[in-house]
Amino acid sequence: MKKLFYLSLVLLVLTSCSEFQKAMKSDDVALKYAKGTELFEAGKWSKANKLFAQIIPNYRGKPQAEKLTYMYAMTFYNMKEYISAGYQLTQFENRYPQSEKAQETSFLAAKCYYEMSPIYSKEQHETIEALEKLQLFVNKYPNSEYLPQANALIKELDYKLEKKAFEIAKLYNNIAYFESSDYEAAIKAFDNFLVDYPGTSFREEAMFYRLDSAYKLGVNSIKSKQEERLNTAINYYNNFKKFYPNSEFIEEANKMNEEMISAKQELNTKS
Repeated sequence: MKKLFYLSLVLLVLTSCSEFQKAMKSDDVALKYAKGTELFEAGKWSKANKLFAQIIPNYRGKPQAEKLTYMYAMTFYNMKEYISAGYQLTQFENRYPQSEKAQETSFLAAKCYYEMSPIYSKEQHETIEALEKLQLFVNKYPNSEYLPQANALIKELDYKLEKKAFEIAKLYNNIAYFESSDYEAAIKAFDNFLVDYPGTSFREEAMFYRLDSAYKLGVNSIKSKQEERLNTAINYYNNFKKFYPNSEFIEEANKMNEEMISAKQELNTKS
């Protein structure tokens, strides 16, 4: 029984391959369209794509063109060839703005850029482009059924940029080594981060590491600049304690503050 099943399966595959090859070699455009549609509906994206690529020019201006253009674009999307998919999906929407598939293709075209967005530690050109495309979609189709998905993707991409900005600022803090310019760069990076992302989930850490950078800058400064820098760092400490009195970093922050107050007192005594 099993042998008969496998034999039938092999014959089915061979027949299917034979029909595909026949359609590929044929000059019959209608045959290619019919076979391509059959393969598309069966989820055979690569084979359908190859057939559609041969006949797209033949159907321009014809009634079947809209469906064919849609299926062709979707084969790229389902094959995860996102550069080609993004282009073809955008082309579909531009050519058929009144189509019932226009919203879907617009959303999926934007989602292609989301799919190409790299991890946060890499260059984020695709992430920024994806955000722009998704925001354009939201603005164009504010009542779309795809709106919740689009907003979720936007939120995810925003977080990626947020995390990258935070890690860059944190890196400045980590690599600084008793050079005032290094600590100043770290403080500036955290200041910019907190302004750019006021609702960030990294706010507590950013405020702590900004304090840490300012503390190290203050206690290691030359005497002529030390008091001013210590005052700035102490202000950062007061803000941090105000917003996060129960922070996991509060004990370390308290020690910094005690040392800065002591350094100020010593500075004033000597002066």
